[in-house]
Formats: sequence, C-alpha cells, structure tokens
Amino acid sequence: MTADFSRFGFNAPSLSITPSAEKEWAYALPFKEVADIVAAADRLGYDHVSCAEHIGVPSTEAQRRGVRYYDPLATFGYFAAITTNIRFTTAVLVLGYHHPLEIAKRYGTLDTVSGGRLVLGLGVGTLKEEFDLLGIGGAEFTERGARGDDALRALRASLGQPEPEYHGPYYDFAGLTIDPCAVQSHVPLWIGGRTKLSIQRAVELGDGWMPFGLSTEEMKVMIATAKASPAYEARERPLDFVLPPQVRVDPVGAPEKAAEIIRGLFDAGATKLTLSFTADSTSHYLEQLEGVGSLDV
Repeated sequence: MTADFSRFGFNAPSLSITPSAEKEWAYALPFKEVADIVAAADRLGYDHVSCAEHIGVPSTEAQRRGVRYYDPLATFGYFAAITTNIRFTTAVLVLGYHHPLEIAKRYGTLDTVSGGRLVLGLGVGTLKEEFDLLGIGGAEFTERGARGDDALRALRASLGQPEPEYHGPYYDFAGLTIDPCAVQSHVPLWIGGRTKLSIQRAVELGDGWMPFGLSTEEMKVMIATAKASPAYEARERPLDFVLPPQVRVDPVGAPEKAAEIIRGLFDAGATKLTLSFTADSTSHYLEQLEGVGSLDV
C-alpha cells in the first residue's frame, strides 16, 4: 500500500526559519526555487502548503523563534498563480493582530484569486512582546482568548458574505459590503495551539485542530478526550485533526522510520498531516516530496 498525497500538507522550506532547526541551504534558497517546490507538490497532489505569520519578531525572541517569516498573503498570492489544486494554509494568523473584517476582505480576495483554495489557520497568539510592539498589549493580550473566540464567530459570519453582519462582545458590525469576498461558502478554520483550550476552541468554533510542540502520545490523548465531549458529538461537520511529526521525516534516506512516524500520527487520530522534511538542497527536497508516495502508510 502506498501513500495518498491528498492526506499530506507540508511546510515549504525558507518561508520561516528557526535557527535551531533549519539547515544552511534553506537560508539562501531563492524564492523561485521555493515556488518550484510548491508547484511540484501541487502536481503530486499534496493537500496544502502552510505559511506562518509574525509581523515582527522581538530581538529577545530571535534565536528561539527565528526572524524570517514570509507574509502569508503575498506568498500565497504568488503560489495561486502557479498552481491548480493545492490549498493555502495560514499556520497561523494571530487573531489579535487583525480585525475580522480585515481578514475577511484580504483573505477572501485570496480565496477568490485562488479559486477557493484558502484554509485559515488561526490562533490567539503567545508572544506578548509582539503584541506590545504592535501597540495592542494590556487587555488585548490578557483577554486574547475571549477576543479570539469572538473573532472566530465574526469570521464565520463574514467569510463568503458580501454584506456581513455580526454583533458580539468585542466585534460589532453591519451595513457594509465586502467585494470580493471568499468564494467558498464555508472557508475551513483550523485552530492552532498546544493547549486543551485550543482543541476545545477547535471543537466548538472551528473545522480543524492544528497543534504544535506536542508529542504523538499527547496529541492522541487530547484527540480522544475531545471526541468524547458533548460539544464534539453536537458538531454538524467533521473535524480535521492536522498533526505535525515531532521531527523532520526522511522518506528517501530512512523510509521505514518515516513510515513508522506517519503511521503513529494517523493511529493517534490524524485526518491529515503537515510534514517537514530533512533536506540539503532543492533537488533533495523534491525527492523527499515524491518519496512520500512510496511509503507504506
């Protein structure tokens, strides 16, 4: 049995760089070669490519988080022009950095130009220093969970709606037109995070959970707990669990180990995976993308 590419997304190299995790080749990788990688993944049938957001990384966090973060909107706009089917996943937009209507307009436009291939990955944020640098510290940081929940409800009321209306505790609007708006009638909202609150938020307000920084066993327990909740039973739509491996996989050099890791994540409850690959050149990365198809998963 070979792998179905449609169950996998990936983190494209060089779009974000964490010093402790990235090899030297990715630092100097021309954007044209990143685009070639994304186009190849599109031809193979990968489900999604992800791109993270940081508006500005505080100097005190540079070594831990890295400083390179391509802007998702501009990046995905370029990718939309050179691909056909692959979806574009923000991983993640920080809700507190944007008004919901701003997201609805800007990313609704991306959904339009890409032919309905947007997946909004969203989170409430953790980096207080970035909130402070943007002038939205204080209550906007300490209340970011409640604000984020209200923003999610406002987004669901706005995405795909040319005349959105929403009335909530933090966001309240009506009497305006958004044109263009998203062409999908239901843009997927995947909630990022690593806490019980994040998966609860996904169950209650989202279409998927996209964790980070957790072990396979931790994610397995959290998924099982979520599935046993009344809120999960009450859902009208399936919930995606989009899980990452703890390590970069090497389908070409260590296929058995890569398959073992991937099988473990699906056994834990994943419906899709977002992969990161061990690679030392563009050609090697392309081999890794294609190599997933030969894995027994």
